[in-house]
This record gives sequence, C-alpha cells and structure tokens, in this order.
Amino acid sequence: MRIHLVDGTYELFRSFFGAPAKKAPDGREVGATLGLLNSLLSLLSKSGATHVACAFDHVIESFRNDLFPGYKTSTGVASDLLAQFPLAEEAVAALGVVVWPMVKFEADDALAAAATRFRSEPGVDQVVICSPDKDLAQLVSGTQVVCWDRRRGIVYDEAAVLAKFGVQPGSIPDWLALVGDAADGYPGLPGWGPKSATAVLSRYEHLESIPEDPGRWGLGRARALRLAASLRAHQEDVLLYRRLATLRRDVPLQESIRDLEWHGAQDRLKPLCSELGADKLPERVPRWRSASPAT
Repeated sequence: MRIHLVDGTYELFRSFFGAPAKKAPDGREVGATLGLLNSLLSLLSKSGATHVACAFDHVIESFRNDLFPGYKTSTGVASDLLAQFPLAEEAVAALGVVVWPMVKFEADDALAAAATRFRSEPGVDQVVICSPDKDLAQLVSGTQVVCWDRRRGIVYDEAAVLAKFGVQPGSIPDWLALVGDAADGYPGLPGWGPKSATAVLSRYEHLESIPEDPGRWGLGRARALRLAASLRAHQEDVLLYRRLATLRRDVPLQESIRDLEWHGAQDRLKPLCSELGADKLPERVPRWRSASPAT
C-alpha cells in the first residue's frame, strides 16, 4: 500500500500561477481551485493512488510567526488566490479526499506528522509526499518515505536528497538554517551559501557537531575563518532558523489510515462544479460514492 500526501498549498499556488485564469458564473476567480481538482483527478486516475490526504495552510500565518517576525505571512499574496483557499478545501473534500486545514501549524507540519505516523502502519510499503518543497526533504527515509515532484516527474528518495543537497535528510533543517529560505522569510547567515553549508554539514551533520576550530572543517583557511566568525556572531539566530525549518511531527491529526482510503467523489461535487462553471469536470471522475455523475 502507498500513502499519497499532497501539499495542497503548493498545488494551489502552482495552479494559480500556471493554469489559465477562470471566472465562475458569479464572477469569482476559480482557476486555481479547478487546476487543483484536475491535478488530484490525475493523481487518482493515473497513478493508482488508493489512500490520499491533502494539507492546506488554511491560515498562512502559523506559530512560527510568533517566533520570528520576518516569517512568511499572507501579505503580498494575491487576493484572488487567498480567496480560493476555503473553496479549494471544500472542493477537495467533495472529491472525497481527506483535508487537513492547518491554522496553528502549517501544511508541511501536517504532512510531517502523517508521514511519521503512517510509515510504520502494517501494510504500508511507501509514503509519497507530493511536493517539491525543499523543507519536506527532511522527512525522506530510504525508499520508504519519498518526495515526488509531480510536475517534473522526479522522485526524491534518500539517495536523491543526498545527491541534490549534499547532506542527509536529517541535516536539511541545519542546512536551511545556514543558507536561509527566502520563501519562508528567514535569511540564513551572512557568508554562508549552499556550497559552504554542504561542505561542513556533510562532515558534521548538525550545527552542534561543527567543531569550534575552523581548521577542521576541510575548507580553505581564509574562507573557514570568515564562516566561523559569522557562525559565532549569529549563534542564536541560526538555532532559531533551524527551529523554523524543522517540521513538527506532533500535529494532532484525527484520521486513521482507513480514513485515507479513497472511495470516490461525493455527490456534492456535481453542484459545486456547476457553481464553478466546470460542468464537464465530473465526467472525468473515475469513481463515485453513490450515484453516477450523470444523475
């Protein structure tokens, strides 16, 4: 059995910027929601997915904003996109897929908690996290928990994460703390970049294990001294950035693995699609819980 965990926020953003804009009969912009529905229909009909859940940032702000004022917010996000989050959650639930709308936590935290819990369930061969988000690479474990960039058709198992970042999945939060993540709003440390972080963490894995003597880092002396000075000057900052980058695995998700099994779309999807101006979309649904889409 494979569990597919979908990053609904990423999918909605991708659809908003990548799919054609579309107005519903009532004038609302709904293109991103329809793009998300089409993406999930493709997952359900073409990849053999049987157990699926989709997590959203119901509110973009989270507990991390209390830790760091510069952390990402909804400021600057297009109003036509923000307005579709509740609609997207409603549409995905009508499709019959479990929805996790996050408020205190983020969608990535829900995916982390689910991957951690379900990977050890009897009968689960693999957990597939459907997202290219680099934060989620920290969850990868061997070939049992993988990240799938569906747009590019790339699966990141542990070997692929190592090849891409130069560090093991467990070091990704430390790597992000040093390098920074512009999408999430924290800057990393001055002077540190991907190559420097990879060179040091590939040896020492975590920030606490980096020797105080930069001569042991395996870098050129002048470069190592500059990086060491930056690390000393920003020790509290880098630990905070790592906390921001570390996904929470204790999100209280109520659903069991049985709840994630997809039994088909619900009948309420039909009037919803009509409301969105997508009357033909139900014809593509491969399974319904009760009546056929024509009724």
